Amino acid sequence: MKRIRCPKCSNHIVFDETKYQGGQTLVFQCTECGKQFGIKLKEKSFGSIVVIENVFHYKQEFPLKMGDNVIGRYMKDSRCHCPIRTDDPSIDMNHCVINVSRGEDGQLKYVLRDGPSNTGTFVDNKILGDKEKRIITDGTLFTIGATSVILKA
Repeated sequence: MKRIRCPKCSNHIVFDETKYQGGQTLVFQCTECGKQFGIKLKEKSFGSIVVIENVFHYKQEFPLKMGDNVIGRYMKDSRCHCPIRTDDPSIDMNHCVINVSRGEDGQLKYVLRDGPSNTGTFVDNKILGDKEKRIITDGTLFTIGATSVILKA
């Protein structure tokens, strides 16, 4: 059971979150004051990436989903899953991709590949070639443009 508070009167409302899927938006009406409000349930996360812009040390974190997670520069109406807000001109709109899947042992597997991008994707100071894929693990540091990204499995 999950408890939420009415934003107007702070009355507690209890509901069973197991009946709903992650990413779903729920609308409630407070029994005390009648205020109607909505919440969005968190989607199940399969790890995340932490983006650290090297120049300004500005940190952003993005959850990963199963399948392809496109990483790139934020632009309005972009189809990027991890839209990095940055002043770094060397990050493309679709710079690289992390594919999240389950291996034969049932463990999560993370595979990084370049977009292709104009400036490349670097893992362990080595650039990924065209169509080259690299398995990455928790704590792997990779660089896109002048920005560092860390995988948190």
